[in-house]
Amino acid sequence: MPLRGFGQISVAARTILGVAVGASITPQVIVELPRMALSVALILPFIAVITLVGVPFFRRVWGFDAPTAYYAAMPGGLQDMVIFGTEAGGNPRTLSLIHATRVLIIVTLAPVILTQVYGAALSNPIGAPVKTLPWHELGLMVLAALVGWKGGERIGLFGASILGPMIVTAMLSLAGLIHFRPPAEAVLVAQFFIGCGIGAQFLGVTWGELTRVVAAGVAYVLVLAVLAAGFSGAVTALGLGQPIPAFLAFAPGGQAEMTVLAIVTGADLGYVIIHHLTRIVLVIIGAPVVARLMRGPRPRD
Repeated sequence: MPLRGFGQISVAARTILGVAVGASITPQVIVELPRMALSVALILPFIAVITLVGVPFFRRVWGFDAPTAYYAAMPGGLQDMVIFGTEAGGNPRTLSLIHATRVLIIVTLAPVILTQVYGAALSNPIGAPVKTLPWHELGLMVLAALVGWKGGERIGLFGASILGPMIVTAMLSLAGLIHFRPPAEAVLVAQFFIGCGIGAQFLGVTWGELTRVVAAGVAYVLVLAVLAAGFSGAVTALGLGQPIPAFLAFAPGGQAEMTVLAIVTGADLGYVIIHHLTRIVLVIIGAPVVARLMRGPRPRD
């Protein structure tokens, strides 16, 4: 069908989840940071193992070129990895399909795993009804979303639609000005637009792309699942985290999608988000360096 994405509306929807995450960063979460330190430290070797396994997987098994293989393997945000990969000489269409496939499968299967394997009930309220929240706090949330989003874009912050509102809302939360997450109605709207945005990435998929690129994405999700299960299992075995938060913290899905799952399971949202932020920051910092190395030295005039 001739589908279209929602453009800036989908981007704006992500600000709601950014505000939800920021509102969850309370003084209590800050106090708990030392307890998370050892678990968060495992994110770096987690990314390193993914790189060592994922890049050869795409290069040797599926025949991707080096830039495309690297950015297809990285568990970063869809938009960020497509942008970085294109700048490094990768194939943007391939990268878009690989990452959309990864997020789609993980978002589909994660609730099944949470309910069937971990016995989690996905019944925790995603937020209070809008009519029960103080109007002045709702106004501050809207302001935080707009200022964080547009301010983040102005300074070149990657993932500005989520990270910008998250930072501003976290400041308001730590200052004691915000005490609630966004209302349930707003989170539902965000889920709708984000879900449509992921699905629209598959517009115009050809049979060749389906049997090669999408198939590679599906196969890679299985590889990532094994790696993530190994690290989350180690975290649980070492007593560094509870099973459900550890699963969500190392699940290589999108930050927005894992945020929603953490909310509906009642998991430690601060724990989950700190791990995903660490992963995203490390991937984003390393991506330009790798892109520069892949381009090689510039020719002299």
